[in-house]
Amino acid sequence: MRVVLHLPALLASLTLLQTAVSATSAQTTTAADISDAVSQVKVQVNKAFLDSRTRLKISMSSQSPTTRQLMEYLKHAKGQTRTAIHKGQVWEESLKRVTQKSTLTNVTDPSLDLAFLSHEVGCGVPAPVVKCDMNSPYRTITGDCNNRRNPTLGAANRALARWLPAEYEDGLSLPFGWTPGKTRNGFRLPLAREVSNQIISYLNEDVLDQNTSLLFMQWGQLVDHDLDFAPDTELGSSEYSKALCEEHCIQRDNCFPILFPPKDPKVKTQGKCMPFFRAGFVCPTSPYKSLTREQINAPTSFLDASFVYGSEASLARRLLNLSSPLGLLAVNQEFSDHGLPYLPFDNKKPSPCEFINTTARVPCFLAGDSRASEQILLAASHTLFLREHNRLARELKRLNPHWDGETLYQETRKILGAFVQIITFRDYLPIVLGDEKQKQIPPYQGYDESVDPRISNVFTFAFRFGHLEIPSTMSRLDENYQQEPELPLHTLFFNTWRIVKDGGIDPLVRGLLAKKSKLMDQNKMMTGELRNKLFQPPHNIYGHDLAAINIHRGRDHGLPGYNSWREFCGLAQPKTLEELDTVLKNKMLAKKLLDLYGTPDNIDIWMGAIAEPMVEGGRVGPLLACLLGKQFQQIRDGDRFWWENPGVFTKKQQDALQKVSFSRLVCDNTHITKVPLDPFQANSYPQDFVDCSAVDKLDLSPWASVEN
Repeated sequence: MRVVLHLPALLASLTLLQTAVSATSAQTTTAADISDAVSQVKVQVNKAFLDSRTRLKISMSSQSPTTRQLMEYLKHAKGQTRTAIHKGQVWEESLKRVTQKSTLTNVTDPSLDLAFLSHEVGCGVPAPVVKCDMNSPYRTITGDCNNRRNPTLGAANRALARWLPAEYEDGLSLPFGWTPGKTRNGFRLPLAREVSNQIISYLNEDVLDQNTSLLFMQWGQLVDHDLDFAPDTELGSSEYSKALCEEHCIQRDNCFPILFPPKDPKVKTQGKCMPFFRAGFVCPTSPYKSLTREQINAPTSFLDASFVYGSEASLARRLLNLSSPLGLLAVNQEFSDHGLPYLPFDNKKPSPCEFINTTARVPCFLAGDSRASEQILLAASHTLFLREHNRLARELKRLNPHWDGETLYQETRKILGAFVQIITFRDYLPIVLGDEKQKQIPPYQGYDESVDPRISNVFTFAFRFGHLEIPSTMSRLDENYQQEPELPLHTLFFNTWRIVKDGGIDPLVRGLLAKKSKLMDQNKMMTGELRNKLFQPPHNIYGHDLAAINIHRGRDHGLPGYNSWREFCGLAQPKTLEELDTVLKNKMLAKKLLDLYGTPDNIDIWMGAIAEPMVEGGRVGPLLACLLGKQFQQIRDGDRFWWENPGVFTKKQQDALQKVSFSRLVCDNTHITKVPLDPFQANSYPQDFVDCSAVDKLDLSPWASVEN
């Protein structure tokens, strides 16, 4: 009888036990599935990365690298960036494989153990790559440890920040325009190249900016390279190889080709498309609120002269002159510029720069940013900073004989970082933002630990307004600022031989000071040198379209459309032709955009932002003024090492730094003796130029210290 009385309880216990066993079994099976999927994907992705490196090496060994190969070289991930992208690809592919092979309804199914998946992939919670000494007076190379509460905030090789949620076609990673026939807000997106052809192109000569020098354009590129870079992903190593992507325009995995419209003249010369590989992305981080693809930012988010010093410890060490106790950067051992040093060559072979002129065979330069040799005005600018670092380090050693090499290096790096910050905020941004400067970037109130300094995803597109300031030709000027033969822009890509064997950097720097930037005009947006001949090798008719790339890349990054960003900035959101005309003050342009996009909501952010008329006294429209202003304010206020933050420099050092100028940088590091006092403004020689003796020098005496 006692047994009968306990039978219901026994049955209940058995039921509970069976349920627990079943649940454990299911969980074990899920864990096993995840482990199995990750193992298989790792093999696949490892092979893709190895194949990619091998392909690049082989292609760069040929006598005539193609446009695609030059771009692949430029966008190739290295070091820790490559590792982070590798993990991101393993994560995403593993997630796809697990969900496809199970009964899970979607990737957000609560029964999917994302923490375990992350652990198996090797993602985990991002920790600082360096051990933090929060009392150190110097930045880390990687940007870690700046924010004491969140040491990885603004560090290299982390995800770009999202100011608005990502918008992908599938809600996770596929860009709008991926699926043929699929609409966005009820309309098909136009081909990126079609937008470029219809809106961006112009045939006549450039409209030059009568108020800004070419330096204005070039400084923008330097700052951009200091703040952001998202290298490409690697292609899969399956049957969807590079050849299928490049030659046959097969869209698959990370291949997202830019198709040509049927009547595009490039169809006859280049086939159906321009190959395009999607940007590198990183693992999501716990607590996995969003699993949308997030693109990587390879450098630090801080304005810290990382284009000089690098954002990874291994690169920073490669850039040092290890044989000197003076904290110097390494210089070129093969050539000099009339006694002044060049950047060292990147000794990794082969080098695309060698094939631009197969007779000269001059390699690419090695600098803190891998893009230093992209075009020769950029390379010349990098050279100035290399020379300035070594000049300052020697001066500091003279003042402080007891300082060791590490102190000399760090103090010099700190001064150059301040130099970049001061020139950007004092000389560059007021021209960009005009009358909006004070509104968008109010006076400095000190460091704020709660401000997020990370570079936003949208900023990497907003800052591309500078592509419209690049003229179709570049000028080299002699000692009297007289014109040497002009060089078409497309002949200057990877063209280091012109610096080393054709006159040094002085003629190019004079061109920066005395020639003008192109003016952004609604009817003359981007020169054909960039729109049709980007990275076009010598004796080759194949070239890329930078405008189409910008538009396509915005879709790749899952950026919301034009009106979403107008709303974000508190601006009116046009819905009709009349309203768009009111915003753009150009009915023909408004009509062209609506004919292509159907609705202003769908206009790609880069396209819509650059189409706006410029704010009073500035060089961008209201939307760009908002986005750029917000980003630069956050970069400044969220940086514990900002040059104006009390304690970073002494009051006397701050006063001395106020006098730095780009013109003085030129005087101290070239053979040029005549410079303009305001080098960012348009200047005519000789009336706007003064002798170097009239330009203030940086007084380093406040850096003198007494030996303990």
